[in-house]
Amino acid sequence: MEFFKYTKPFGFMGKSKFAAIISIVMILASYAVLATKGLNYGVDFAGGTIVQVKYDTTAPIDEMRKKLDANEVFNNASITEFGSSDEVVIRLKTTTASVTTDIGDLTRQALQGTGNYEVRRVDIVGPKVGNELREKGIKAMLLAIIGILVYVAFRFEWRFAVASIVALIHDVSIALGAVSLSGIDVNLDVLAALLTLLGYSLNDTIIVFDRIREGIETSKQTVLGEIIDESVTRTLARTTLTSLTTFFVVLTLFMFGGEIIHPFAFTLLVGIIVGTYSSIFVASPILMWFGFNVKNYHEKLAQKAKREAEKERMRQQFESGVM
Repeated sequence: MEFFKYTKPFGFMGKSKFAAIISIVMILASYAVLATKGLNYGVDFAGGTIVQVKYDTTAPIDEMRKKLDANEVFNNASITEFGSSDEVVIRLKTTTASVTTDIGDLTRQALQGTGNYEVRRVDIVGPKVGNELREKGIKAMLLAIIGILVYVAFRFEWRFAVASIVALIHDVSIALGAVSLSGIDVNLDVLAALLTLLGYSLNDTIIVFDRIREGIETSKQTVLGEIIDESVTRTLARTTLTSLTTFFVVLTLFMFGGEIIHPFAFTLLVGIIVGTYSSIFVASPILMWFGFNVKNYHEKLAQKAKREAEKERMRQQFESGVM
């Protein structure tokens, strides 16, 4: 822990303009990628069918494609490797017309003669269900952001709340841009990662804001930038250790967790990096840009303390019968 102990404040706010340029460039790049490539919605949101097939040896993808093309049920099906060369995923953008039709049986019939294999998973989501899941996912994100705005505004003040929301939008935008650029399927796992990112980033931001508020109330400094530098430096050890620990755990999931968990782990990896960055270089400088005044804040605290003292005095007089 001594290795991460910082005694001299770092000049974070002196680099805030440069950091703002980097953030703006990354956000614009993310929106450009989203506008051009869009999101590759998975079966959870777009609807369709996924069939996972495992072979004893290397999967004969070319032969499989010929067999499937001969069956109209599998028109325009895509076949991709799933983690290893002996396991593949067949994706259909449509579902079987009849609920009595077993797509697993149809797949076994279509792939006869391609080798020894087993159908390990069949996922079917109708278009209507996919649209509902997508709408509910968007609503969940919006409700989470609104709840965070109310919570932070109640706990601190409106400038802190707006700063935290800007930081969260910054993090989610860049994470979505990375997801779009990587081409991974956007499914419920990615949505769960984004919601986890909101909580993780907010937690880091709240800790930084707590130290900033404490520094404003106790420090003799009146320059907000210097108070923020001191406060952020005090949280740097905690931020470094927590972020690195979380990063390496998620990296382990990404590397060894298998293909199914890759979208979740990848989204969180990007989120941890940008979330840690935004807590320091996005959320904190916004307090200065919004004109937060330390002297005015001290005056508000003094007036609040005076009102509390007056209420306490009146309560004691009432209890003693002296009015």
